[in-house]
Amino acid sequence: MQRLDPRLLATLEAVVRHGSFNAAARELGYSAPAVSQQIAELERRTGLRVLERRPVRATAAGEVLLDAEQGVRSALAAAAMELDAMRAGTAGRIRLGAFASAATSIVPQALAQLHTTYPQVQVSLSQVEPEAGYSRLKRGDMDLALSYDYDFIPMPPPRTLHRTLIARDPVVAVVPADHHLAARDVIDLASLASETWIAAPEAALRLELLAQIAKTPGFQARLEYEGDDFNTVLGFVAAGLCVAVMPQLALPRSISRVVARPLAEPELTRFIYAVRIDTRHAPRALLALEEMLTAQALAPVA
Repeated sequence: MQRLDPRLLATLEAVVRHGSFNAAARELGYSAPAVSQQIAELERRTGLRVLERRPVRATAAGEVLLDAEQGVRSALAAAAMELDAMRAGTAGRIRLGAFASAATSIVPQALAQLHTTYPQVQVSLSQVEPEAGYSRLKRGDMDLALSYDYDFIPMPPPRTLHRTLIARDPVVAVVPADHHLAARDVIDLASLASETWIAAPEAALRLELLAQIAKTPGFQARLEYEGDDFNTVLGFVAAGLCVAVMPQLALPRSISRVVARPLAEPELTRFIYAVRIDTRHAPRALLALEEMLTAQALAPVA
C-alpha cells in the first residue's frame, strides 16, 4: 500500500460526516469533482473501497482510515495546545462548547470574569450536547467543553480527553403549583408514575429509564415535544398539562405556577464536567476559564 496523505484522510472524514460530496467540498474549499478525485486517489493508494456511494457512508476500510484521521487530528490539537501553553497562553482564542442549561447559567459570569482577567483572550461559544462536544474536541474544533452524564447513565469520555468534575446537579421533580404533591417537601419518583408526562427526548430523562429506576411501571408520555429547551417543558408543566423531572441547573432563577421538589427516592444526580484534550500542559487562560466555570457551577442560586 502506498503512503497515506493526511489531507486525503481529512477529505474522507468531511465526506462521511456530511454524508455528501458537495457539502464536504463547500467546507473544504474544493470543487465537488476535486473531492471525488481525492477519494478515488485514496482508494487507489489503499487498494480498497473506502466509501459506499448511496447512501454515502464509510466501508470497513474507511472506518479504519477514519480512526487514523481522528488520531492525527487529536495529536495535532494536543500539540497546538501545548505550544500555546509554552507561549504563556494569556492571549489568543478559546473555543468553548456548552450544553443548553450550562450556556445560560454557568457560562456568562465565567466569561465576564475571564474577560476582566485576560482581556486579550477571545472566546467563541457553541451550544453542543456531550457527544457532539467530545467529537469536536477530538477533531481539534473546540478547546474546552462543558459536558454531563447521570449517575445511572455514565458516559465515559474518549481516552484522548481529560475530564474534570466541576459540579453535582441534583435532578428534581417539577409539578404544577396546584398539584396534589406540590405541598410535599420531597417527592417520591414512584408517586408520579401514573401522572401525565411529556416526552421530550432532548430535554428530559427517558421515561423507560425512570420506570426502571423507580421500579414502578406506569410512566407514560401523553404529550410530545421535540427539542432541547427546558423552558418549553416548564411551560407545559405550568399550564397544568404534565409533570417532569429535570436537573436543578435547568430551572430558571424565578419560575411561576411550577413547584420544584427534591426527589426522595431514588435520588438522581447529573454530573457536570469540564473537558479538554489530554495534554501535559494547557494554556494559562484555558485553565483559568476551567476554574471560573467550576466556581460558577458551585455558586448558590441567587
